[in-house]
Order: sequence, then structure tokens, then C-alpha cells
Amino acid sequence: MQINGVEIEDTFAEAFKMWGTRLIITARNAKWAMEAATKMTGFATSVIGCKCEAGIEGEIEETPDGQPGVSVLFFTPSKKDLAKRLVERVGQCVMTCPTTACFNGLGSPEQVAVGGQLRYFGDGFQISKLWDGRRFWRIPVMEGEFLVEERFGIQRSVGGGNFLILGEGADVTLEAAERAVEVMEQVPGIILPFPGGVVRSGSKTSSKYKFLHASTNDAFCPTLRGLVETDLPPEVNCVLEIVIDGLDVAAVEEATRVGIRAASILGIQRISAGNYGGTLGQYQIHLHRVLEG
Repeated sequence: MQINGVEIEDTFAEAFKMWGTRLIITARNAKWAMEAATKMTGFATSVIGCKCEAGIEGEIEETPDGQPGVSVLFFTPSKKDLAKRLVERVGQCVMTCPTTACFNGLGSPEQVAVGGQLRYFGDGFQISKLWDGRRFWRIPVMEGEFLVEERFGIQRSVGGGNFLILGEGADVTLEAAERAVEVMEQVPGIILPFPGGVVRSGSKTSSKYKFLHASTNDAFCPTLRGLVETDLPPEVNCVLEIVIDGLDVAAVEEATRVGIRAASILGIQRISAGNYGGTLGQYQIHLHRVLEG
């Protein structure tokens, strides 16, 4: 298969099960909502080292309190981890930010307590409020009150969707990745957790060091060509990866489809994916099937 002369390898991205949620952060203006969302999603690129993966889904106009808002997606390997990370990050990054409020953005019957835990910061002065069948907590702070929903919906989700862009050089490969990110970020229900949506240090699921679970994906490192068994054609001198987390498989597949098409430009030799022979994840996102679908 080719798109604009770019070979699309007949392989699959190996994604894995996660638990995900959506939060709505609002504030008096878009600046402060985005400030809180940016801080909350910091250091959240990979569960390998960050314990969670998170990103900004986008700005939203219709919010529970009518203020400007930002939608954030958050993913962890387990429900217990998700609850803990949410309490930590909402408490440290949203409650601390001027004028913000925080709401559940996912209509799921399975839920975890967030405001129900943060309310204790009010030191007994917190006030419960029931609104439209949903419980909120008003926590006194020096600026006024922090309004936070008691429970947040969670659902089984998908982490680690990906594809690899193999280019002739760094400039064209980065341009292709940027084009892909631009269209992928328009797909609802997904985030691209790495900086700018792009990964240069892709990993494999093994290491020569016993204390490491992941190490550099040497088969795709141009500087190691000739030292290891390589997956790179001679004309490829740069590889960038785009990793996708989503609330469901369909969203990850759609982001993969539009991203690959956008990345298939002159100077890109091949599009591949992180395929670990079934050792990493439960989902296989086949590039050809996604593009044909």
C-alpha cells in the first residue's frame, strides 16, 4: 500500500488496556482554564516513568458553570492508580489555580471519588451541594471557593496506539509529524501525550539491563545502523513516532487514519508502527485495515 508515493507497511500498532477519564476545567477566562490544564497534564507522557498519561483534548464553549473551559483526558493502567493520580493533580494543579472549577466530563456509571477526597482540605468548612442529581463540594480558599464535583466517571480505554514516520532527514520527518499532529488533534476522544505530540526516543519492551523494562528502539535508530539488525532502508536517516491514547479503539483508529494520511509527504520513505509480536498489548491496530476502513 502507498499513499502519495509513501509505503505503508503491512503491520500493526500494539496498544494496551488503560483506564481513562475526561475532566472539564473552567475558569473566569480561557487563560486561567488553560493554565490549570497545562499544569495538570505536565510530566504525563508515559506510564513507564510518569505513572499516568494525560493531555489537553481541547477548549470547549459549553460548560457546567458557563465559564470558559478546557477538556482534559487522563489515563492510567488501573482504576486505583487513576483515582490516586486525579486527586493528586486536581488538588495540586487545579484547586491551586485562580478562579477555576473542575467537573466530571465522562458519563460513565463507573466512578471514582475526587471532590469527595479533596473536600477535607476545607478543614470542616467545606459545603456539599446537590445540583441536577450530581454532588459538588464548595471548598473555601483564600480567593473565594473552589467548586469540584464529588465523583468522576471512568471507563476502559486504550493506550499506546502509534505509528512511525521514516524520513530521509530530520527536517522533512518533523514536518510530516507536525502535519499529522495538526489533524489528529481534531479527533475527539484522543490525546497525543508526548511533547508536541511527537516522540523521538521510541522504545522497545526489553533491555540488556535487568532493572529496565524498556530501552531505545535500536532497530529504528539511524546511528546504530551497521551495529544492530536494522529495520531502516539505506535512505532513511530520521524516525519519529506519534503515540495515541484514546477513550476507545475507534477514536485511536480514526486518529491513526488521518495522521498517516497527513504524514505521507514527499521525503517520507515509509510509515510503520510499534509491533512487538504481541508481547505488549491487547489491541492490534492494523495500518492497512484502518486506512482501507
